[in-house]
Amino acid sequence: MPQVNKLRTAQPGGPGGDPAPLSSARLRTALTVFFALDGFLFAGWVVRIPAIKQQTGATASTLGLALLGVSAGAVITMTLTGRLCRRHGSHAVTVVCAVLLSLSIALPAQTDSVLTLGLVLLLFGAAYGGLNVSMNSAAVDLIASLRRPVMPSFHAAFSFGGMAGAGLGGLVAGGLSPTAHLFALMGIGLLVTAVTAPVLLRGRAAPEPEPVPHATEQPNVTDVPRRRVVILFGVIALCTAYGEGALAEWGALHLTQDLGAAPGLAAAGYSLFALTMGIGRLTGTALLERFGQTRTLVAGGSTAAAGMLLGALAPAVWPALLGFAVTGLGLANIFPVAVGRAGALAGPGGVAAASTLGYGGMLLGPPVIGFLADWSSLPVALTTVTLLAATAAALGWAARNATNT
Repeated sequence: MPQVNKLRTAQPGGPGGDPAPLSSARLRTALTVFFALDGFLFAGWVVRIPAIKQQTGATASTLGLALLGVSAGAVITMTLTGRLCRRHGSHAVTVVCAVLLSLSIALPAQTDSVLTLGLVLLLFGAAYGGLNVSMNSAAVDLIASLRRPVMPSFHAAFSFGGMAGAGLGGLVAGGLSPTAHLFALMGIGLLVTAVTAPVLLRGRAAPEPEPVPHATEQPNVTDVPRRRVVILFGVIALCTAYGEGALAEWGALHLTQDLGAAPGLAAAGYSLFALTMGIGRLTGTALLERFGQTRTLVAGGSTAAAGMLLGALAPAVWPALLGFAVTGLGLANIFPVAVGRAGALAGPGGVAAASTLGYGGMLLGPPVIGFLADWSSLPVALTTVTLLAATAAALGWAARNATNT
């Protein structure tokens, strides 16, 4: 194994005046809070998309173009965040991006046209993309020190945060305007960041050289260039994140527009998806330790493909909700496994590359769904989630020689 990072605080107290070790448990808790906040804020935005669509007078295709602003902002930022993490530290970048995300979430409710919506979503996407790369980079460093595959637990926090954000959105959708709701989320985000940031900023990982695979350390990847392996895991992440983005930004609209669900029940659809995904991720470490990465990837992709086929084509609300729940269970651990593996192979650069591809799928998926919905129908467009989940399962099997199991 490569030499793992030692987690330290900036406070004196070790022998000879050296910094004293920061509790891994405290640092893990702080990172978990940021993952949960990310999911909470993102879900709070997506459950208000139907109201903001009506406010701006957008069609399905023009809304898809506006949502492309999130994609563009995130992908541009993700390509730069790996470098920023190496230069300034992933913890500091995480805090800055959390502040920017909290501030930018209030902007979409202030727009009255598709053009202005797209412009403010560009800023929102930039903060969202930077936060996701920096958080995952910090998590990879912590996992190296813990020597356990705990990445799914961080992504479980994201899912439960999303469930809480969607649940709150469903409760207030009928009585609170998007402006008041998103301003409240801004305040919550800034408060949580202010409380949690000091722990993250005190704990930092000692610099470590770019990891180089050795025959005795990574016996299964010595015959495959690391860049190619990282891209493979990035594509796996893309295929599954596409489904997360589709359900986040089109799931509620599918339930209301195609199946006649009330706004509160439609918002609960994403909340249910996030709940089952969170439950799946809570068991992710145990699954990885018992069954290994390859079986986890293949089983997850296959389950998600079946679930989304039901969710997209069911003729009534309740079978569709069941399909959303099964999809959440299937997708749960694929993304964290893919990003964690890329980070283990190539450090922050690997996390940035895989995350750019992965979150690119989450953010590019909704515009694609919008165009396909105009061309055909929203249920048919959502079946592309099934296709990509099945692709992820196939690629997971193809990646079996690039994993340790």
